[in-house]
This record gives sequence, C-alpha cells and structure tokens, in this order.
Amino acid sequence: MSAVNALRADQVRTEELVPSRYAVQIGEIEVLVISDGVLPLPTKMLGHNAQASERAAWLGEMFLPQDAFDWSLNVVLVRHGEQTILIDVGLGLDPDLNLPRAGQVVRRLEAAGVDLGSVTDIIITHMHMDHVGGLLVEGVKERLRSDLRIHVAAAELNFWENPDFTHVNMPQGFPAALRAAAKKFAAEYRDLINSFEDEYEVAPGIVIYRTGGHTPGHSVVRLSSGGDRLTFAGDAIFAVGFDHPDWYNGFEHDPEEAARVRLKLLRELADTGEQLVATHLPFPSVGRVATDGEAFRWVPVFWDY
Repeated sequence: MSAVNALRADQVRTEELVPSRYAVQIGEIEVLVISDGVLPLPTKMLGHNAQASERAAWLGEMFLPQDAFDWSLNVVLVRHGEQTILIDVGLGLDPDLNLPRAGQVVRRLEAAGVDLGSVTDIIITHMHMDHVGGLLVEGVKERLRSDLRIHVAAAELNFWENPDFTHVNMPQGFPAALRAAAKKFAAEYRDLINSFEDEYEVAPGIVIYRTGGHTPGHSVVRLSSGGDRLTFAGDAIFAVGFDHPDWYNGFEHDPEEAARVRLKLLRELADTGEQLVATHLPFPSVGRVATDGEAFRWVPVFWDY
C-alpha cells in the first residue's frame, strides 16, 4: 500500500473523507444538515404516473442512470436557546432490507460532537421508516433523555394504526417494512410522544405544520429568526418536483393531494425566497426555489464557510 493510500485508509477509519454535515445559520437558530446516507431505488419511483419516455428524458438531462439511482437521506439538527431539536432520525438499520449505505445518522451525530442525550426534542415529519428508523436502532432509546419530547401529527399516528397502501407504487417488501417500523415506533415511544393537530411551536421561531398529502399527517418545519427563514420540507419535495411537480412519487399515499401540497409549497418558497432543505434532495440540499415558466427551478446556495 502506498503512503497516500495508507493515509486515505487511516482517514476513513477516523473521519470520513467528505464530512456528511453542513451548517447554516438562520438568525439565532443554528442548523446542521446531516446525511443519513443514500437509498437505492428504481427511477420509476420518481413519477409513476409519467410516461416512461418522459422519465427517461428527465433522467438523461440530469445525467442520472435510467434504471435506479441513489436517493439522498437528510435529517436536520437545530439548536436554539436551551433546546436541541432533531428533525427526523433517518432509516436505522433494518437487516431485512440490506441497505448498508443508509442508517448513518447516529454515527454522524457522534462525529459532529452531538450527544444523543443532549437532544431535547425530536420532530417526526411522518412515520415512514427512513424518518423514524434511527430511533429503533438497538441501544439508542437508552441514550435518550427521559424528558425527551417527540412531536408527531395526530393524523399520522391515527393513519398508521391501519395504513392504506392502495395508491402507492413501492418496491416489493417496502409496505411490510413501513408498517412494522411505524408500529414499533408508536409502541416504543408512546410515553414520549406529543401529538398535535395542525401546527405546533416547538421553540420560538420553530414551528411544525401538518400538510398531509404524502401521508395524512406529513408535516414541514419552518424556522424563522432575525429576518432569516428556512423550511424543512420532509418528503413534500423531491428533486424531480421542480420540473414536474405533478409527477407522483411512489411513496405517496395520496398522490393527488401530495401534488397539490407540493405545488402550493413551491409557490410559497418562490415568493418568499427563503431557504429550503428536504429529505431527498441531493445533500446538503440547501437552496432556494425560483419560478421557471409553469414549473420551478432549484437554486443551490453558495457555500460561505
């Protein structure tokens, strides 16, 4: 092994060659976007109501493979005053799904110097396993505070008591895994869950809003401080959604409503010019939305650190 390769191997053991975190300041609110890894999925998931030729054309324009590609998985850590708030917790480590490149949140929080015991609040945008699975990893619950508050829309909790998969278009195995993860999360964390109806202020300037669509209780989180604003959109917006907001994502339980939510949110973000982060936009996913005729355009922020 050459000296250069040996150095690189040592770096991988001690710290990732590309640190999977990105810091943003929203007024007095500290924001850290953390990658949970990537999730390989069929490209049909991007728009199962679109013509195959249209999907192929978009993928070609984006220099993406035609059959399957890696979806980013992003979570956000927010610090404001005495509160440390984690927005979603990643996929976790489901051995039945064989997804070794995902489920990295706990390790990457540690790499960023964040103790799980320092987290005062967790916001769950919705109860799909790539948003709650990190809490189901063995040993995680024991490291959390006894007074931890987990915020989830009441409609989301109700939905997963008897979930409807009639309108989704997922790979084989995913519905069963989603049901199991949601059920386990609700059971294990019942005593820590704070449910809300339509909106809830978790901390000054940090408000969670239920949008529905993707799931009945799907929510977004809006941060506002000192004139700065940022929205964490969860699964309301995917990379293809700027060019084709009417395309249905395979994980949407009510795709028609999800498309309406997406269009409304994109128009709002284009009007306000605020920053946007979303679960499945390419890491670090920090950018803004601009109008582009009848569709929209994603404008990544310039790195300023």
